[in-house]
Amino acid sequence: MRSATGILWCILVGLCTSCEWFTSWDTLTRQMVSEKVEGINWNQVDQFPLFDACDESEPREVQLQCFENTLVLHLNMTLQDFQFRSPEALRDTLFIDFVIDNQGVVSILSMDQNATVVRENPQFEGIVSRSLKSLPRLQPATKQGIPVATQYRLPLILNTDE
Repeated sequence: MRSATGILWCILVGLCTSCEWFTSWDTLTRQMVSEKVEGINWNQVDQFPLFDACDESEPREVQLQCFENTLVLHLNMTLQDFQFRSPEALRDTLFIDFVIDNQGVVSILSMDQNATVVRENPQFEGIVSRSLKSLPRLQPATKQGIPVATQYRLPLILNTDE
């Protein structure tokens, strides 16, 4: 009887001194989730936004190249018919900041202004804006399999002759 009491006493002491037995499942789950979240690089998406013409099974670099090429080609096609006017030679880079939301919808955040461009071509900003908003169907970027919004900065190089 004494040995049974001794064994029971050792088990009771072991249970009382083990921290893991007192940590709730909720606390353990929160710790695991916290560690997982800390390990995620929030500045990088798993998959870039993709146009229907782009293959999602390609490597990330190929996906990004397809996205950029399709975007630039669409913008070039829109602007090629635009009669850009400037009284003097113009060499400038305008930056267009835009967001592709988690539904694949493009919204322009801002576009640099150039006084000469605005004065001589007041419709220019509207044409660029319509071009971006009329992009072909776009799947949003994903992070951990969840659609996320992504922000981009597009340089638009203006180079004219007199």
